Amino acid sequence: MKAVVITTPGGPEVLQLHEVEDPELKDNEVLIKVEATALNRADILQRKGMYPPPPGSSPYLGLDCSGTIEAIGKQVSRWQVGDKVCAILSGGGYAEKVAVPAGQVLPAPIGASLQDAASFPEVSCTVWSMVFMMSRLSAGETFLVHGGSSGIGTFAIQIAKYWGAKVFVTAGSKEKLAFCKNLGADVCINYKTEDFVARVKEETGGKGVNVILDIIGAEYFRRNLDSLSFDGRIFVSGTAMGGAITEIDLRVVLSKRLTIQAVSSFGDDMNVNYLNSSEHGSELICLCYVVLYNSVCKFVN
Repeated sequence: MKAVVITTPGGPEVLQLHEVEDPELKDNEVLIKVEATALNRADILQRKGMYPPPPGSSPYLGLDCSGTIEAIGKQVSRWQVGDKVCAILSGGGYAEKVAVPAGQVLPAPIGASLQDAASFPEVSCTVWSMVFMMSRLSAGETFLVHGGSSGIGTFAIQIAKYWGAKVFVTAGSKEKLAFCKNLGADVCINYKTEDFVARVKEETGGKGVNVILDIIGAEYFRRNLDSLSFDGRIFVSGTAMGGAITEIDLRVVLSKRLTIQAVSSFGDDMNVNYLNSSEHGSELICLCYVVLYNSVCKFVN
């Protein structure tokens, strides 16, 4: 098969299409003939030599894919040859074929192209696990997502609105804010011209929001704590844009009874483990069907 290979750490020019060995299929895996893959920040970092794949994973880029199942392992019963699927990967999407544990596979969204379906697994797993499973966002609560026009942000806006939350977003331009508004965001804040803490306090009567999903890191951390309500929850899912080191006043955390959660890098290991749990994997598949059949979310370019 052909695969995109990183010839040496560096810029996009180091990526080359090579002929490589087909992946070996294990008993608990399916072999997917790849139709499309997606681009995540982790792919860029891996290309630069800053994000090594987990031990035992494919050496090739690609944390999502969509396509058709070409073969199944002896222990696989959920899927059949010919099924149209998408999957979250620990690597290998930038190849013509990829072997992936059956628990990491989702049905391709009905009514969407396989090209669009390739963008679904990573963002849906990330948002559902971080915002709903771990941060317990509920109907009637308030939710702030930074980077509202990002892949994570656009999915988070739509699913949180469907769930009955009031959604706050930050973005850096009028165009991005209008885009977020069109997806359902209630309060759109330009972080370049507004203090998001002050705006959050204004819109919530001084209480703050219940849940924050942050992809920025240290630069926003103390202000995020100031933006949280009593019993508020924050999930930090990245530091690449705002640094990793900061100081906090623990009295703020203690007095407001805050919950701080985080995941290393981009949460791929967490997402993989989440899907491979029979209970949570089934939960996400159910979410997938709810999203698709009720037109909760739309794919955006």
